[in-house]
Order: sequence, then structure tokens, then C-alpha cells
Amino acid sequence: MSASDSSLESTVQRLKEVRIQLLRLHKALLEYERTTYEQLHGRIPSNGEFLRLVLGHEWFSWLRPMSQFIAQVDEELSAKEPITLNAANELLQTAHSLLQPAEEGNTSEMRYHQAIQRDVDIAFMHVRISQLFQ
Repeated sequence: MSASDSSLESTVQRLKEVRIQLLRLHKALLEYERTTYEQLHGRIPSNGEFLRLVLGHEWFSWLRPMSQFIAQVDEELSAKEPITLNAANELLQTAHSLLQPAEEGNTSEMRYHQAIQRDVDIAFMHVRISQLFQ
């Protein structure tokens, strides 16, 4: 195995781990936002209604880029052509940029920051996934 094959293999493995951690984080963020939404607007009556809100309501819009990114990673990893080292590195960079909490910044950064501050499980997930970028 050449050094480039080894580098590709380790990068793809890291991308797969980021994907797994991102799925967990995304699920936790959806539940966090559902709870917050329900506190303000009342109980969401069904999972179908929740899905409709996630897909179309402004409240959940900041999570859509993360949803779309996870789908993109799945497509790249399951494509007929093997993923390249450059493509895997670009996906890792995109994942890293999606996970930038900020007290002051764009809506996504601020909402993510708030979730980290208010939910210890989300904070731990953020630390865990951040370690994969180092």
C-alpha cells in the first residue's frame, strides 16, 4: 500500500467517523429545537407535522445545511467512483465550517452556540466531533 493509499484510507475513515458523530449531533439538535419550539408554540402533534416543520419552517432552517451536508457525504461515500483524497478533505473542511458556534455571528453560528450552552449532551458531542478535526 502506497503512502497516498494510506492517506486516502485514513482520511475516508475520519470522514466516516465525522459523519457518524454529525448524525448524532444533528439528531440531538433537532430534538433540542423541537423542545424549544414546543415550549413557545405548543406540542407538535405528530412526527409527520414535525418533519413538515423541519423541512419548511424558518425555526429549523439553520439545521438544513447540516441535513444537506450529511446527504452529500452519503452520496459521495456510496458513489460508483471511489472518493478522492481531495474530495474527502473538502468534505471534512465543510463539516468543520458547519460546526462553528459563535456568540455573535450568523444565525446558524449563534443558534448552535446557544444549543451548546444550554444542553450538556450537545456540548459533549461538539467536543467529540471537534477532536476529529485536529
